[in-house]
Amino acid sequence: MEFKNKKNYLGQTLSTPFILFIAIPIVILDISLEIYHQISFRLLKIPIIKRSSYIKIDRYKLKYLNIFEKIFCAYCGYANGLFQYAVVIAAKTEKYWCGIKHKKDLNLKEPKHHKNFVKYGDEKKFNEKYRKNQ
Repeated sequence: MEFKNKKNYLGQTLSTPFILFIAIPIVILDISLEIYHQISFRLLKIPIIKRSSYIKIDRYKLKYLNIFEKIFCAYCGYANGLFQYAVVIAAKTEKYWCGIKHKKDLNLKEPKHHKNFVKYGDEKKFNEKYRKNQ
């Protein structure tokens, strides 16, 4: 295995099992998320999110990478793509079910999908937007 930072050989060696161990919960998340996504989105008539737009596993094809680098590049492409995919699915779910902005917090950036949400605490707008047909 080739290390990116030769000065931190020990840290990289010791952290590798932890990085690989998290693959188990990531795969469980992936399976659970896909079951939820495929069933719930169809039932709620929310458009299905294209998985391949987020999960990209292509760097293993690079001839200049050794076998370990190819494995870790595939792992990172999968894990990071899956988390991006999960965020989009969660955002579409939140947009469908909720549509209320969070209370202002200067430490948190407002997500883009909150743009058309009702302001926190605005009961009148909430009722107009979501309860008008009840």
